Formats: sequence, structure tokens, C-alpha cells
Amino acid sequence: MRWHELLFMHWPVMADEVRSLLPKELEPDLFDGAAWIGVVPFRMSGIRARGLPPIPGTSAFPELNVRTYVTVGGKPGVWFFSLDATNWLAVRGARWGFFLPYFDARIKVARAGSRIQYSCTRTHRKAPPARFEAEYGPVGEVFEPRPGTLEHFLTARYCLYAIRPDRGVHRCDISHMPWPLQPATAQVRENTMVAAAGIELPTSAPLLHYAHQLDVVAWTPDADR
Repeated sequence: MRWHELLFMHWPVMADEVRSLLPKELEPDLFDGAAWIGVVPFRMSGIRARGLPPIPGTSAFPELNVRTYVTVGGKPGVWFFSLDATNWLAVRGARWGFFLPYFDARIKVARAGSRIQYSCTRTHRKAPPARFEAEYGPVGEVFEPRPGTLEHFLTARYCLYAIRPDRGVHRCDISHMPWPLQPATAQVRENTMVAAAGIELPTSAPLLHYAHQLDVVAWTPDADR
């Protein structure tokens, strides 16, 4: 698959606040003593199973996720509090096959020059209501995050974790080149995505990065790794 026009919004939060929301099998991954919460709007294209053609109607759609960073057995990865997407089949496939908290949403994405206009309204039945609306874009040169930096900590994540009630932790490995990051600005008109997950964000401005495009390969979850 290919990911397009991502905005990485990150805030530091108290480790205990995140720990209280995680399954017991997961440990918050900290940078300078803080856990980090990310809100990431983007869109995807070219989604298909390896060796097979794309399934019509499921190969391209926008998505917005709320995430934090965790470790299991010393291996760092991503934990998702929510993933909102417009594709009905993809939402159900990810909930069933990857055990991820996907939700139906109405999402609109438009480009105005170098700026992305993005709005997301959750429509999933019986799910906590949530909404995000912002305009964002890059404001600097592309750079590759260096190991040891906060940018590398936040983006060099090559697996995600999920919990299956009857089998415990599942890990899904992913592979991609280092993120081509750029400094970004964003005018956020509304963001209740994190509050819907039960997290209170600090009043400080988020750390913002933009990535124009990246190709990604993902494997199916494996409970035995």
C-alpha cells in the first residue's frame, strides 16, 4: 500500500495516564520520561494482498488514527486507540482480521496548493462520537530522522500490536523506508478524537511533521512471535 499526505501531530503526556488505558501485556514506550499521543490523518492507495490484484472498492480510502507507543518483550511498536476510515469493508476486515479498533467515518480530503484540507466525523454505530477538522501542510525541507532523536522515536515503528481476547497479544510487522519528514503547520478547527479515547491532552501546541508519500508492506498478525 501507499500512504499519502500524512500529518503527524504529537503531544507528550504522563506515562501513568497512558499505562492506565493499555492492556496489561503492554508497556508504554517513553522518550525523556514521557509517553506520546499521536493523531495522524492521511489517505491510502494501492491496498492489496501480496501477489493479488486490488479488490475493487477497497484499494484506496482516507484514514485517521489515534495512537501511542509501546513495547512488548523489548520490541517497540504502535498501539492504536482508534482508526477511523471511510471504507465499510476495510473497517470490518481490519476489526476481524487484525483485531484493530477501526470505526466507520465520513472523511473529506482536498488539496489547495501545498495545503491539505481534512475533515473526519465518526459515524460508527454505538461508538464514542469524535471529530477532526484541520488544514495542514509542510513548511520546510525534507529530512530523514536520525536514530536517538524524538522524530525517529515517533516514526521508526515497524510493528503494531493488538489484543485478541482468547489469544493475547498479536503483532503485525510492517516494512518501509525511513519517513521523509518535513516540518509542518496546522490550523486545527476541531479535534475530539483523543478525548473520545479517554485521554486529556496538554494545553501546549503539538509537535507537527508532514510526510508526502511512503510505500508500506504489512504482514498478517502473529500471536506466536
